[in-house]
Amino acid sequence: MAIELVREHFKKYGLEHKIMEYEASSATVELAADALGVKPERIAKTLSFINEDSCILVVAAGDAKIDNAKFKHKFGVKAKMLTPDEVLEKVGHAVGGVCPFGIPESIPVYLDVSLKRFKTVYPACGSSNSAIELSCDEIFTYANGQDWVDVCKGWQKDDFKDGDLIKNTRTYS
Repeated sequence: MAIELVREHFKKYGLEHKIMEYEASSATVELAADALGVKPERIAKTLSFINEDSCILVVAAGDAKIDNAKFKHKFGVKAKMLTPDEVLEKVGHAVGGVCPFGIPESIPVYLDVSLKRFKTVYPACGSSNSAIELSCDEIFTYANGQDWVDVCKGWQKDDFKDGDLIKNTRTYS
């Protein structure tokens, strides 16, 4: 089971006890936010994209969406997500529990700057009912992050047009 791979991964750092498991599903950003009692933007979602014969993972804030132009500029390919079967085959985690931990070492992990607004965020831990609270520096370290990237939109106040949402005046902790 994928959560066991993640548990083993965190055992190397003495952090396996920090993994939280819930009876309720946390398979989507909204469900995870409800289960954890946090705002959806604090969920660190892991997105899986095709990259030649393999894939790359991008970890982004729950309210961020991939900006196709930024993605292509950064990675040189169109942003095409893996199918659920491909995610399970290549990453080892099923959709709903995909995370950058306990994965094959050959998969590069990038973290989007949308996460840097928060002291801590909550990525999944390999199952559709698990999470762990980590700082951005911790995610980068424990995921063996390659780089911080700016490939998302929708999370910055300038991304919203009048009428879409109230200007981003929220404060985050």
